[in-house]
Amino acid sequence: MLPYFAYGSNLLQARLSARTPSARFLTNAVLPGHRLAFHKAGSDDSAKCDAFFTGAAQDETHGVVYTLSSADKMVLDAIEGVGCGYEIKEVRVQTAQGPLAVFTYVAQAAYLDATQQPFDWYHRFVLLGARQRGFPASVLVALEQVPTKTDPDAERARANAAIAARFQAASRN
Repeated sequence: MLPYFAYGSNLLQARLSARTPSARFLTNAVLPGHRLAFHKAGSDDSAKCDAFFTGAAQDETHGVVYTLSSADKMVLDAIEGVGCGYEIKEVRVQTAQGPLAVFTYVAQAAYLDATQQPFDWYHRFVLLGARQRGFPASVLVALEQVPTKTDPDAERARANAAIAARFQAASRN
């Protein structure tokens, strides 16, 4: 099983499990020297998350470490667009148990576009995942303030909203 650091829409286990059934939660983690940014241009004309390297001591990206099978990693590589938007980066995250070597996806420079906004459903996955894992209040407040836009593809918006709704219904029970 491979340790994967998720910080965007894959924070929400329901979202990641729908894509990669082998995904298992391991621990919360922080990636130092990186700032969470919604500036990666998606192929759907919206912004996606990026753990943007700044090297600054005050910057950190909160996320979750999951373990994935090798087969599911290959599936996730394709979904994330490795080589066509994201690249794989080996990083060391900080966990309650100490440092941990993991892989993550970071945006390629050619795909950065700060003028884009995330779709509301995508942003909702990120926010729900951060709440699910008990991220600090300051992180939640910052996420809540991210501007979003409505997805013009109503079918895609409905399908993704249904995943979030199933998670919310299950978490209330």
